[in-house]
Amino acid sequence: MSEQSSEQNMDNLDQPIAGASDTATEKEFLDNIRQSIDAVDCEIQTLINDRAKLAQQVAAVKKNHTANHAAANNSNPIFYRPEREAQVLKAVMARNTGPIADEKMARLFREIMSVCLDLEAPQRIAFLGPVGTFTHAAALKHFGKAADTVPMTTITDVFREVEAGTAMYGVVPVENSSEGVVNHTLDGFLSSSLKIIGEVELPIHQNFLVAEHTKIDGLSRIYSHQQSLAQCRHWLDVNFPNVERVAVSSNGEAARRLKNEWHSAAIAGDVAAAEYDLHKLYSNIEDNPSNTTRFLIIGHEAIAPSGQDKTSIVVSAHDKAGALIEILKPLSYHGVSMTSIETRPERPNKWAYVFFIDMNGHIDEANVSAAIADIRPLVKDVRILGSYPKAVL
Repeated sequence: MSEQSSEQNMDNLDQPIAGASDTATEKEFLDNIRQSIDAVDCEIQTLINDRAKLAQQVAAVKKNHTANHAAANNSNPIFYRPEREAQVLKAVMARNTGPIADEKMARLFREIMSVCLDLEAPQRIAFLGPVGTFTHAAALKHFGKAADTVPMTTITDVFREVEAGTAMYGVVPVENSSEGVVNHTLDGFLSSSLKIIGEVELPIHQNFLVAEHTKIDGLSRIYSHQQSLAQCRHWLDVNFPNVERVAVSSNGEAARRLKNEWHSAAIAGDVAAAEYDLHKLYSNIEDNPSNTTRFLIIGHEAIAPSGQDKTSIVVSAHDKAGALIEILKPLSYHGVSMTSIETRPERPNKWAYVFFIDMNGHIDEANVSAAIADIRPLVKDVRILGSYPKAVL
């Protein structure tokens, strides 16, 4: 039981205090609960440090193994294991008994794991910036706040940063449930050898933000990204029909602009509000409360099975009638469920196309491997973009 919930139980002085003796005072009862909380806090702190020491032992083993094999394979140790983290987080939710909700408990563990990973090896994560965007929020959700998140100007810059090894991993948006696919991200894979090593699904909740010095009665301008303005159109029509709406490069930029303007507001997410110290005048103003964006984690290494995985491939098909049907038949034959398919131009070839296909399962699973093997002779090329854990949080 938390201190807050204990105090809420004591707010009504006319009610009897459950568990207290007839002679016990409210103060004595609260003091006893607080002493119990302090004892639990000490135990939690000790256990977290014990976990951190174990993480350091894991790091030492990996570094020692790499040092012994460096001459042979010239490799670096891999500290971040997305399949292992997915398994841990799913186990946390499976054994959770409340009163904390499963996802909130998993988020607590995510931050503990983030701090422990930082002890093993600090992780530099490139994301489509600037600071305060939903991609920034996705990076923090997936890697935790202990990771060193670095904003990039474009999706291409994120790919280049990871390719160069300046960042260990990158976070890029790939599709939105309302607006559709992000073509720049798909195109990035056509010119890059990077793999997909994870995914993040982020519910998109928009907030109406103001600064401490904002004069609400004098609002003349509302900043946000074009998509966010579109996602909140009905709410804005009802609540601020006569205020100018100004589209900017990102929601982070919208939030940043309020610093020097007393007559402006911004529409952005929670990360932007916290980053720029803004007040949420209204929360969750999006017209579609189920609006969600999917993000991809990109890196170099292949990922082992987690038990609940996806596989993404890109297929270059022959220019002939029925080519797509031929590609899909092996998936059906081997019982592989396709979750999405997108088409992009195959540059620089004119009127040639490639298919991006997501499917359930890991490439190490027999049916997935067999389906892809049957597709290969039917097409010009198949490239496996990665097998990776399904989004847990």
